[in-house]
Amino acid sequence: MEAATRELMDLAWNVVYDLLQERGLIGDGFFVEDCTGIHSWVEEATRYTVVHSRGVAVLFVDTRPVDAIPFHHDLLGADDPKGFFNVP
Repeated sequence: MEAATRELMDLAWNVVYDLLQERGLIGDGFFVEDCTGIHSWVEEATRYTVVHSRGVAVLFVDTRPVDAIPFHHDLLGADDPKGFFNVP
């Protein structure tokens, strides 16, 4: 889990930071070492991945971060976790 999280976050840290800033979530902090979970699934030819800390969740489509939201536990058991996010 840690290696996958680091790879996604390190490749796109500037974009993740911008998303957090745009959503007013930067004060919650989101450091790679603070990530407590990752959830990934494939739909058709697209991989979706949610990386989260205790306060923030970021959705990646393939390897591109597309949205960030405050984390809540309903996200983890959802049938369609991407439904919590704005997916372009």
